[in-house]
Amino acid sequence: VQLQAFGGGLVQAGGSLRLSCAASGRTFSSYVIGWFRQAPGKEREFVGVISRSGSGSYYADSVKGRFTISRDNAKNTVYLQMNSLKPEDTAVYYCAASPRGPLSLDIDRSDVANYDFWGQGTQVTVSS
Repeated sequence: VQLQAFGGGLVQAGGSLRLSCAASGRTFSSYVIGWFRQAPGKEREFVGVISRSGSGSYYADSVKGRFTISRDNAKNTVYLQMNSLKPEDTAVYYCAASPRGPLSLDIDRSDVANYDFWGQGTQVTVSS
């Protein structure tokens, strides 16, 4: 599966932004999709993950309650809705696909090694 993330941009603190991750391939619904981000000089950080059907998700503590992941398998697209943005949310955001499902499988979803396919990333900048 090939992934492409888009929708990033410049937003003021407190604002909202929605990222999209579009996928190619007819087996999109068989992948768990994760979102990660990477700020300059820092390691790639887990943001959240959504199950293959979209019925389940969980998030890093740093974004819990502010970010929401959803997916539309008919459109081969996953979304990351980001609200109440903070300057520390500034990063390049990546979506990634894992064939290791279901979401309840006992593996570390925050580990980049568990994702086989990555999008190219989209820049999000939050100004104070």
